[in-house]
Amino acid sequence: MGEKNRAEPASNIENRLKSLRIAKGLSQGALATMAGITRQAVYAIEANRYLPTTAVALRLASTLDCRVEDLFSLVSAGEMIEGELVEPLSDCGEQGPVRVKVARVGSRVLVRPMTALGDVLNFAVAADGLLTGTGRSVRRAAQQKELVRVRLLRDRRAVEEEIVVAGCDPAIYLAGEYLRRRQDRALVAGWTMGSAAAVEALKRGEVHMAGLHVVDARTGESNLPYLRRHLKKGRFTVVTFATWEQGLMVARGNPKEIREVADLARKDIKVANREAGAGARLLLDQRLAAAGLKPSLVKGYERIAASHLEVARLVAEGLADAGMGVRAAARLVGLDFLPLQVERYDLVAPTEYLDVHRSLTAFLDTIVSRPFRTEVEALGGYDTRETGTVRSL
Repeated sequence: MGEKNRAEPASNIENRLKSLRIAKGLSQGALATMAGITRQAVYAIEANRYLPTTAVALRLASTLDCRVEDLFSLVSAGEMIEGELVEPLSDCGEQGPVRVKVARVGSRVLVRPMTALGDVLNFAVAADGLLTGTGRSVRRAAQQKELVRVRLLRDRRAVEEEIVVAGCDPAIYLAGEYLRRRQDRALVAGWTMGSAAAVEALKRGEVHMAGLHVVDARTGESNLPYLRRHLKKGRFTVVTFATWEQGLMVARGNPKEIREVADLARKDIKVANREAGAGARLLLDQRLAAAGLKPSLVKGYERIAASHLEVARLVAEGLADAGMGVRAAARLVGLDFLPLQVERYDLVAPTEYLDVHRSLTAFLDTIVSRPFRTEVEALGGYDTRETGTVRSL
């Protein structure tokens, strides 16, 4: 028999039977009965010990109400694609092969260097591909974008099912792990940035979903007033991820005896701050103004950290005495926490994405699941009673 006629090895087949079966809430035995095959056959197929015949594959697809190619497909890693470089390589200190994340957002293929994930996640998250070269430029939103070529390390279809979420809630990575358990091919790429930057990235069409926590100073309402001002074109769906406590993170035992935001103006205290537009920065500015204090009186006000976790780390290492952040971040590194307000963290996405990107619907189903909500609340400072609630703009 010629080489081209040999049977395809199981290692060349991407098998999603188990994840689709679990998503339907079926046991191996129930699926076997409905498809007219043995439970042992289902077990062997899911374990990649047996490649089903065409007839068996068709039965399984019919039972699970999907296409055969949704269950089984050829692995096609190594494919070359072209996409827009979102962040300049010159800003990332890249040398040698450049590891990148790749996502399809609407009709665009977007490429980001892995270094944008930060020190830890750069090593903990697998890349989608390696940048192999640059090419022509295109003009997007009055900006010139560079097109680059990428050799994929994953199947292209899996890459295109990835969800890109901009925001500052570290629990988004936990949501991504729960989604992967439900739907093997679907992953969540979280790009850490403040609320305002996340909404702007959404408006530029660079992410599928943005997370924000901006409390309106006049009404006390979370997020919706801000979104009404900044999302005036198009249809958007807003879904609550959770509510959380935000306040001051201070060293364990609170050795500087910090009790309120006004104490940050003391000469013996230095802070770590978030970038302009971040929800934590907005809260700090509001409380300073209420106390009649100028930001220039706060030592370290201009020292910017990229996330809640980075602020917490700076305080834990003694490089700052206090910083604004969420209780979960303080708890993670063993800091004391002085709560200031309860905020709602909402996710917003163009409504059309929910219709065409099936992983987004699976993601929203995931965050309302009881196991996920239970684990998120165990992080500390989260309340998931409103998780999944759709808000009207």
